[in-house]
Amino acid sequence: MPILKSAKKRLVQDEKKKYRNFLRKKEMKNILKEVRALVASKNKEEALKILPKVYKLIDKAAKTNVIKDNTASRKKSRVTKLVNSIS
Repeated sequence: MPILKSAKKRLVQDEKKKYRNFLRKKEMKNILKEVRALVASKNKEEALKILPKVYKLIDKAAKTNVIKDNTASRKKSRVTKLVNSIS
């Protein structure tokens, strides 16, 4: 455990950041699961409606360094390809 006052404060800040990052990542994963479920049920219209929200969550995660930029690009590319594969 930290002894200095500044180290204690830093610990509290890190815990808050960790929780915030966890929530952002969890939200991103949940919406990706939702899109995959829509694709599995061949519901292209609904998947296309959710796609901008998916992009927004992925971009925010990348902007706040929860995920790296290339990871965000890869995820967006793959989810778009998946939605477009529905005929």
